[in-house]
Amino acid sequence: MKIVNPATEVVIREIEEDTRESAKKKFESLRSGQLIWSKISLGDRIGVLERFSDLLKIDTEKLALVLTSEVGKPLQQSRNEIAGARNRIQWLTENAGKYLSDEWMTLSPGLSEKISYEPLGVVCNISAWNYPYLVGVNVFVPALLGGNSVMYKPSEYSTLTGLEIQRLLIESGVPENVFHVAVGARAVGEFLLELPFNGYFFTGSYKTGKYIYEKVAPKMVPCQCELGGKDPLYVTDDVTDIKAVAAGTADGAFYNNGQSCCSVERIYVHERIFDRYVQEFVQEVKSWKIGNPTEDGIYIGALSRKEQIRFLGMQINEAVQNGASIMTGGEPISGTGYFFEPTVLVNVNNSMDVMREESFGPVIGIMSVKDDEEAIKLMCDTEYGLTAAVYSRSQERAEKILQQINTGTGYWNCCDRVSAALPWSGRKHSGIGVTLSHAGLRAFTKPKAYHLKG
Repeated sequence: MKIVNPATEVVIREIEEDTRESAKKKFESLRSGQLIWSKISLGDRIGVLERFSDLLKIDTEKLALVLTSEVGKPLQQSRNEIAGARNRIQWLTENAGKYLSDEWMTLSPGLSEKISYEPLGVVCNISAWNYPYLVGVNVFVPALLGGNSVMYKPSEYSTLTGLEIQRLLIESGVPENVFHVAVGARAVGEFLLELPFNGYFFTGSYKTGKYIYEKVAPKMVPCQCELGGKDPLYVTDDVTDIKAVAAGTADGAFYNNGQSCCSVERIYVHERIFDRYVQEFVQEVKSWKIGNPTEDGIYIGALSRKEQIRFLGMQINEAVQNGASIMTGGEPISGTGYFFEPTVLVNVNNSMDVMREESFGPVIGIMSVKDDEEAIKLMCDTEYGLTAAVYSRSQERAEKILQQINTGTGYWNCCDRVSAALPWSGRKHSGIGVTLSHAGLRAFTKPKAYHLKG
């Protein structure tokens, strides 16, 4: 398997992919390792993951450069991702004792009742390339804290980062037979679906998630899928600092080249402020520096996958053919690397692909609405249900709107953010299950009820 730098199109490294036999061998190793790992005290497991976080900090520059070289994001954004992963690890390790320890429900004369949280066993984590540290720690950190062993399959587009994660986990004290990396593309993922894991945790597209969910259903083991989104954002007419709102929401749409499940994917703006908002939004987008992601000051780097260039072009062309107007961008950038101009479209509507299907790139459609009622109707017009955002001076107004939208997360005066203290979950085609928060810690365990009389 060739690892290609998307900014230079140079082959960084060639790696041998796993076979069905090597994947099975790794699984058997994990099965024996899990039995020992689960007997280690929770306190000791917490200590190991805290050391892993420390090593991430020590090696940040090296790790960020590896990440940027294989996914194309600006170097500072790679540093930010590693720092964000460490913040999540901190919350998970600080709260693991509270939520994974035995929970006494009844203590009365002659009867005690408790809940014990036992590990699932050997879990399979098929992960994503866009934020390999962030989406990775959402799964393998609480899985390890809960006493599980983990088969971690990074995307073929972030394999080197996956191997760095493995190196640091082992260095931090995770036994070699408790965390393995499965190297390869789709065929290797298929091998993993054949093996008798005790749980599957996938991050990626709806199409692949649905396939995995259906494939492993006969095993009757937990299967969580964190899938895509077509996340809407509404700017009401009572906002005062339109320039700041435009800048913040542009960042929410285009950070990491828009390659995020919770990126803002479609924007609705009250007609009273629409023209001013679009003007400020476009001005902000035009101010960004595009280029080699290792250079200082770069905001838009390379797309991680070459095929995405054609996909984005098709979305834009379909929109323009149906009446949309390009305010800026709209074209791939010629030369070496997978670069695409950040693109802003107006005169869009919800029948266009760019407003219905996940773009996962630097493209946004902005639509005028006459009132909150129309905004709610349009925001709800989707098969996805990951996040939704409202910008308004009134929290009451924003919450009233968000309560009517079927998403796992609602934002008021912010967007495109995740907190380790809050559950991360999707609805409808955005997935099933939960990571982060107390619910995410317990997602990697199976509760056992104890009725103790005497």
